[in-house]
This record gives sequence, structure tokens and C-alpha cells, in this order.
Amino acid sequence: MTTPNHPAASDGDPIALADDVVARVLARAGRSLDAAPESWEDADGDQLDRADRAALRRVAGLSTELDDVTEVEYRQLRLERVVLAGLYSRSAHEAEVSLRELAALAETAGSQVLDGVLQRRPHPDPGTFLGSGKAGELADLVRDSGADTVIVDGDLAPSQRRALEDIVKVKVIDRTALILDIFAQHARSKEGKAQVELAQLEYLLPRLRGWGESMSRQAGGRVAGGEGIGSRGPGETKIELDRRRIRARMAKLRREIAEMSPARSTRRASRRRHGVPGVAVVGYTNAGKSSLLNRLTGAGVLVENALFATLDPTVRRTQTPDGRTYTLTDTVGFVRALPTQLVEAFRSTLEEVAESDLLLHVVDASHPDPEGQIATVRGVVREIDGAERIPELLVLNKVDVADPDVVDRVLRREPRAVVISARTGAGLEELAERVAAALPRPHELVDLVVPYARGDLVSRVHDDGEIEREVHTAEGTALVARVDPALAAELRAAARP
Repeated sequence: MTTPNHPAASDGDPIALADDVVARVLARAGRSLDAAPESWEDADGDQLDRADRAALRRVAGLSTELDDVTEVEYRQLRLERVVLAGLYSRSAHEAEVSLRELAALAETAGSQVLDGVLQRRPHPDPGTFLGSGKAGELADLVRDSGADTVIVDGDLAPSQRRALEDIVKVKVIDRTALILDIFAQHARSKEGKAQVELAQLEYLLPRLRGWGESMSRQAGGRVAGGEGIGSRGPGETKIELDRRRIRARMAKLRREIAEMSPARSTRRASRRRHGVPGVAVVGYTNAGKSSLLNRLTGAGVLVENALFATLDPTVRRTQTPDGRTYTLTDTVGFVRALPTQLVEAFRSTLEEVAESDLLLHVVDASHPDPEGQIATVRGVVREIDGAERIPELLVLNKVDVADPDVVDRVLRREPRAVVISARTGAGLEELAERVAAALPRPHELVDLVVPYARGDLVSRVHDDGEIEREVHTAEGTALVARVDPALAAELRAAARP
């Protein structure tokens, strides 16, 4: 059993090194959800969603013992007192970063992290993920700590999960199930809820299991007609019924999500038609994307020191320092080993990224591994059709609490990055100027007189174009300006001859 006071591990002792990593993770446990009222700024607004989010916190003391093994493997998670388990094959530092992130995920889901085990081995054990000796040690740890759940830092095959549950005698879930549970808690919009449910069902389908008569195979061919002793069973089995119902529900959800997509596409087309450039804020979860959006737009988007606080995209308008209007879109955060089901389910939401003119890639400079965050986000962006062609502006956030040496190290690799703090406002002026310089500029020159009755067009020129000269005459407003082609056509149609 590990303790926070474990002595420093020597490089030659992998067991002591693993214990030391777990001890450091546990020493930081409980800090993921420490967002007190003074930890956000006036720019974040009233944060009214916090009351709803707080109301969803899990109630302590609920049992999660295995009392129903006849239904599906993915039962609703009621995570309370958990023990973490992970593997590493190379760097102990990478293992510590990953295990610390798993602890933060568990706390975001409403759990209390009690302890953990970490094993060094080149590949997961095909039977129990951990080796038999470490699995037995984990069982002792679970019993001694009074934990009711084990969370494995990796993806478990159904057979591995069942075998490990048989050893530790409590509920076992993997990293994917944990992330799906957090998404289920945080989804608010109809589209977000449908996307999360679809991802959960994708995860559930290969993990159905049953026992006894419900597992009887359905006979087929001539045997089903009564030819053959022992071939007659109850017909379509319970597990087959479950699979059929799940597939039917998944098909219905896909249709619903597809039906919601045109509305989002219409809004994007409207912005395009009016020549409004778009900026998508992307980045690792909890990197400060929502705080930055609030600073730049006053949107009042929910800000919380927790992973995956934002699931539903928020689009807000703001202006560049020279007066041009553009939109900022806050998107769902990414994470290491983001479940494939979620990437697929949220593809319609991620279309906002592919349709933007600039990616504002926000990085938590105070994180132990900012380079790893950058690589993860860029990897997910590459999976989005059309997103790889969009220019990126890297933003190092939280520099007010970051190690200056780490910031300098990242800047040597990413010399064009902007250094800011969304909490204090440092660096935001430079960021706004860099965004303005990166956005596409209107290029069609118009020189005409707009009647005063079409003041709406003049207003749009102010918002979306660049005015070189404006004079109020007896006939109307004389404009020399650069605008997008669509607006130029409307201006020429309305202009006085």
C-alpha cells in the first residue's frame, strides 16, 4: 500500500519508483475541484450554471457493489471512493502525468481518490490488464481502503474487466467509461445529450453480457425447425434482444443528430454570407478556453476548475481592435486517449472547427506536460475533415501560475506563440492584435453613395468592412470602403446612380 510519505525512489527500483509516482499523485488529489468563488473573475459573468452543476454532485455513501451481473456490463456509474490502477513501459514522468489526469477525471465525476497502484511492464496482461501479482495487491488495497470502485488508466477489453472484477470484488471501469460518465453529467443541450448517449451506446454494444438461460444460443437453419436433440431453446435470447434494441436506438440518435446539423449549418452559412470571420477556440480540457472566451467577449460561459466543464459549443461575436466583427466559438476540450466513440459522436459539433478561419489553440502553461497537450490537440484536429488547412495561433495560458522555465521551453519550440493569463488579463492586447492580423480582410473596394434609407448597409460596413473614407452628403452617405463580395453587391444595388 502506498503512502504520501513514501521515500524518494531510486532509479534502479521500478517498484519503489512506481510507489513514489502514486504518492505524488495522491498528495495532489482533491485539488481538481477547488474552484472557490474568488477563483473566477468579473469577466466570467454571474456563472449561473454553477448552481445546476453543483446540484449534480454525487451523494457520498452510495454502494456500488456488484449486485446485478445478469444485465449489461455498462451500468450507471456512482463513483465515490476509488482506487486507481495504471501501467507504464517507458517514462515514469509520463505515467505520473497520466495518473494525475485520471485522478482529476475521477474527481470531476464526483469521486474521492483513496489510493493507487502503478506497474511497470511492456504490455498489459491479456487476462487481467495488470499481472496476477499486482492484481492481488490491488485486491488487498481495495479491501484495506474501503474503496467501492477501481478505475484503470487505459482501455479494458470486456474479458479483462470481468477477470479483474472477479479478483478485486468491486466495480472496475476503464478510462473511456469514466470520460463518458463525465460527458453524461455535463451535457446540457439536446444535441449534446444525444451525442453523449450515442457514444455510450457505442461503448456498451460489445460489452453486453448475461448468465444462465438468458445466454442460450438461438438455433438456426434446419436445427431451428426441430431437427436435433438439445437444439431447442427459448428463441431469441435476452442478449440478442438487448443488442437489437441498442442498434435501433443508435440509428434513431444518428437520425436526430443529422436533423440538428442543418440548423447549425444554416447559422454558419449566414455568418459566411455576411462576411463574418470565425475563430474556433480549441485546446486541452481545462486549459482555460471558456475563461479566455469570457475575457474577449463577456459571454459569461461556465468556468469551472474541472475537466470537460464545456461540452456544448458557444458562439459569441466580438470585434478586433480596428473594429471588424468576428465570431469566437468555444469547443469541447480534448484529452489523452479521447474515446473514439466521442470523436465520432461529436463530429457535428467539431464541424465548427473545420468551418473557422483561425484556430486559437489554448495551452495550459502550468500543466506538467504542455508539449504533450499540444501534440494531443493537434492529433485530434487532424482527424477533423478540413481542419488541417486552417491557420493556428498558439496561446500559452495561465502564465501567472506557470513555471517560467517551462514557458521558455515551450516558446523555444513554438516561437510564434502568445503568452497570456485569462485570469489576470495579461497579454490579451497582444492576442487581440495577433488575431486581427490573422483574420482574412475584405478585399473588394467600393466607392459609392448609400441612401440614408439604407442605413442598415452602412452599419454592416462598419461591422464587417474597413472604411477608408465616410462623408455625409445631401444624397446619402458617401463611402470608400473594402468589403466582402456579397456586401459589395448589395451596396451597389442600393447606391444612388
